[in-house]
Amino acid sequence: MVAGDLISEIIPSLKTSDTGQTALNWMDIFRISHLPIVNNQDFLGLISDTDIFDMNRPEEPIGNHELTLLKPYVTSGQHIFEVIGLAARLKLSVVPVLDENNHFKGVITTTDLIKNIAGFSSMDQPGGIIVLEMIERDYSLSQIAQIVESNNVRVLSMYISSPSDSTRLEVTLKVNTTDLLALIRTFERYNYEVKTWVTTNDSIDRFYSERFDLLMKYLNI
Repeated sequence: MVAGDLISEIIPSLKTSDTGQTALNWMDIFRISHLPIVNNQDFLGLISDTDIFDMNRPEEPIGNHELTLLKPYVTSGQHIFEVIGLAARLKLSVVPVLDENNHFKGVITTTDLIKNIAGFSSMDQPGGIIVLEMIERDYSLSQIAQIVESNNVRVLSMYISSPSDSTRLEVTLKVNTTDLLALIRTFERYNYEVKTWVTTNDSIDRFYSERFDLLMKYLNI
């Protein structure tokens, strides 16, 4: 999925003749904190609600003020991951999109980004989530997939994260079942640490509640 497919059809662009108050009104309507300023097809930059508040005279045209505007953008053919990276790095509520001729095409909202991430990562599909924690050298995609598939379960999506100062990984699996009991037991037999899980099936809670009760009985002996 590329940036050109994600452009919002409803977010307006500003002209330098628009007032700061007009910009604030639109930001409030669309629940965003940035808007693009465009001259014909030329992208001049993003203005934020903070920029407008700093003007002191929001009733005047934006072009009357000397503004130092951010000019971040992606091109129509860039992948959604690049759009997400830019939005996260600069904390943007919208990401401007330009074509191959550097003409402004529109913006992508972070709300639309979240919806599309949920869609292509299968997070909006029925199923359960398992989070494994391991040392980096123990990570094996093929083994994890084999364990999942040996339980007649399918991986819908997977995400790997690691703190910059750590040698440990967290592997988040979205699978196509909410009955995770057998899968968790299999991971544990292979000495994987199951850090957490999410499921609508209460058999997992009963399973670990029983384990906790057994541990408490053991400690009380």
